[in-house]
Amino acid sequence: MIAATPSPPYYAVIFTNLRTEIDEGYGEMAEEMVRLAELQPGYLGHESVRNGLGITISYWESLEAIKNWKANTDHLVAQKYGREKWYASFKTRIALVERDYGFERE
Repeated sequence: MIAATPSPPYYAVIFTNLRTEIDEGYGEMAEEMVRLAELQPGYLGHESVRNGLGITISYWESLEAIKNWKANTDHLVAQKYGREKWYASFKTRIALVERDYGFERE
């Protein structure tokens, strides 16, 4: 599903990753992170796909909102597990969305 974001400007956090073969609660933690992010002030939505390479893009009102989400206690635990067992590699990019446009078939 495509996230319904407001008119720009807003921020996108692009999290690209390659998984290890270790599961050990990954799916449950991913679902919990979505639930918690949705409660975080400044969260605007997200989109995610995995086909070998995983890409999750979350949208935020401000850099301060992103900073607060990164420092969320439960999110810190997920980050720790990600480094220790779930990800072979990852990259996080933060970008300012200055313009967006789209199409939706009726």
